[in-house]
Amino acid sequence: MTSNGHPSENTRLLSGRRDQDTENQAPTACESNPKVRGVVWGTLTLLFVIAVILLVGFERVFGDAFAPWLGKLPKDPMLAALAILDKAPVIDTPRLQLTEIRHLSYDFEDLPILVRAQYANNASAVDLESEMPGHVDIPRLRKGKVGGFFWSVYVSCPDPDLEGKDFLGGTWRVRDTLEQIDISKILINKYPDTFALALNTEDIRKAIIGGRIASLLGVEGGHQLGNSIAVLRQYHALGVRYVTLTHTCHNAFADSCGFFSGMIPLHGGLSNLGRSLIDEMNRLGVLVDLSHTSDATAKQAISHSKAPVIWSHSSARAVHDVPRNVPDDVLELIGREEGKKDAVVMVNFAPFFVAEPNNATVKAVADHVDHIARVAGKQHVGLGSDFDGIGDVPEGLEDVSKYPALIAELYSRGWNKYELAGLTGGNLLRVYEGAEKVALELQAAGTSAVFDLYDKRTDIPKEHSDL
Repeated sequence: MTSNGHPSENTRLLSGRRDQDTENQAPTACESNPKVRGVVWGTLTLLFVIAVILLVGFERVFGDAFAPWLGKLPKDPMLAALAILDKAPVIDTPRLQLTEIRHLSYDFEDLPILVRAQYANNASAVDLESEMPGHVDIPRLRKGKVGGFFWSVYVSCPDPDLEGKDFLGGTWRVRDTLEQIDISKILINKYPDTFALALNTEDIRKAIIGGRIASLLGVEGGHQLGNSIAVLRQYHALGVRYVTLTHTCHNAFADSCGFFSGMIPLHGGLSNLGRSLIDEMNRLGVLVDLSHTSDATAKQAISHSKAPVIWSHSSARAVHDVPRNVPDDVLELIGREEGKKDAVVMVNFAPFFVAEPNNATVKAVADHVDHIARVAGKQHVGLGSDFDGIGDVPEGLEDVSKYPALIAELYSRGWNKYELAGLTGGNLLRVYEGAEKVALELQAAGTSAVFDLYDKRTDIPKEHSDL
């Protein structure tokens, strides 16, 4: 205080009457009696020593209860999985699959399919906060500790008789894709406390930190582009951040692997237009997705793309031999060393791609994860369940609430928390950031948009002399 009683610069904040009261307060028993003080401190020390003895000498009994306090993971695999997912939630490519429906026996992720088929895309008729009949709804997303996923704006391959061998027949696939982008955004906006539209990796992180589920859009098939690279640009402007080069059908850009063995190639991999499509995807920052592509398409895309690539929902062919799974000679092209391509293979849970009939289990899915990790490295595997895009499910992975079971299985096999954090989402984020970096570099260098046209089109002039 100054001599006139006013506070000086050195007077403590919140000083005054309380300080005076404190000064006048009688000392406590501990302060006035050294013996009492000694007993208190002795008791606290004894309790600390007992706690250390229990933790060190009886770790197996008490370890899981105190593990979080010590910065350790519990030894129980399920408790460890839940602890890991609290810090590194799943970023998956299951698909709230927004497609036309050919029949009404689809299991869910078919919420949006049902929205289209039964409610004419009337999102107000659907309550995602209630338990839905398939694999995905908000309560189960929360229980499964999902931090982000792609909403696939998929529409099926067109009737080949209507489309024609040159893919020129009108099929409404672009219109249908736009409707599916529209309903995806409507459903995301309907639940703003749960979902957040993500357009880049920074958006994903902000959503997760804010306790929301990052929601990205992906187009699952080049047939949805209408043979046009210009359509890709418009999809990107609407928020699409990955495009699968093919679905189960060939298209003007690339060859598909089909569904069963024996599909006859059309282009021998990528067409010239397909290479131009990848160039534009790289420039825009759209992820090149190689699920559903033929082996030749995948190898050529890996070689041609300047940016990292993904397989949004594919498993390992060496574990279960079906065309949709990735063979070892393709996995061996993946890596971060010189001469390889950074990529992430996101393992599909569809039983047909996992194991022989009636043998698809959480352990079988973990076998695919382990195999891809052995061949390509643990930094190059992720989760692409395909929930709601599949009818059957593996035993133990019945819906999105069951992700912890897979993490627990892998933890029990020796995966550590850092490797599992990569699997659940870190690896995908790294690859996505790589694609963003390439896009920024290309744009900074003044790389122009790609204007290549499909050479079989007859509705637009190819040369200036045709005008």
